[in-house]
Amino acid sequence: MRASSTPCVSVAARVSQSTTHIAVFFGWEARSIPSVVGIALSWRAMSALEAVASWLRCPNCGSSLPCVNGHRFDVARQGYVSLVGGRTVRGDTAEMVAAREAFLSAGHFEPIRRAVAGSTDGLAVELGAGTAYYLAAAVGDGYGIALDSSKPALKRAARAHPRIAAVACDVWAGLPLQDGVADLVLDVFAPRNGEEIARVLKPGGTLVVVTPTDEHLKELRATLGLLDVDPRKAERLQSLPLAHMSHQRLDFALALSHDDVRNLVAMGPNAHHVGEVSLDGLPDPAAVTGSVAIDHFRQAGGEVVRPGA
Repeated sequence: MRASSTPCVSVAARVSQSTTHIAVFFGWEARSIPSVVGIALSWRAMSALEAVASWLRCPNCGSSLPCVNGHRFDVARQGYVSLVGGRTVRGDTAEMVAAREAFLSAGHFEPIRRAVAGSTDGLAVELGAGTAYYLAAAVGDGYGIALDSSKPALKRAARAHPRIAAVACDVWAGLPLQDGVADLVLDVFAPRNGEEIARVLKPGGTLVVVTPTDEHLKELRATLGLLDVDPRKAERLQSLPLAHMSHQRLDFALALSHDDVRNLVAMGPNAHHVGEVSLDGLPDPAAVTGSVAIDHFRQAGGEVVRPGA
């Protein structure tokens, strides 16, 4: 493999320049990067953060960044910024995130990824983005912001795509985004704050929501005692303050090894509710049904929708 023609000192200079700009926006002091690999990864993450910084806002007071009230925020060496404010939030553990990355990288949910793939030259935002597996397919020629409360997930999201910035936040406390900036909001199996989504979408912007149907993983739910699908999911979708444009059902077949099944159980809410599962009697591989609903919503043209409006 041919060595890069860009000297390391040049890359380091770009890191220094980018971190200086980020320091202005987030009120932190640029930190030294100890290795060439760290420099390369951090420069890419910092470039994405620099590009999206004007779309972000202070989670404490709602000010644009840099915060006019002097609130400061930490940018991790791995390239994600914490806009949680003073709250404590719980996210997926490192073990859950590792299981999710192993499962998704095997391509089992690739049909979902293809279904949400798009092309935008603006801003795409994913709620509960995890490793930004879906956002990386939806970002198009624009930029993406991966929102999550899990630091282990955000470390991976910051490396998912050169134009994706990773931001820690509490979705229920308000999204750390300016009004009317998002062309696309993506929600795949994640919590959603309808009023906040409506606020951050541009007029004409789109929300894409992916939820499991009652057929999703039915073989494993019956055999392993996994959590049932909430029957009120569809009802809650209809309460979103956006225009419902379309509904699509996507069914696909999965052939899961025992390791795949263990990762599937360990990567989501079942990890908190199901103990060690016994796979005795389960074929290897197991034939499993994948089934999701994909709903598109549109922000009405005209004024940005704000909570309480």
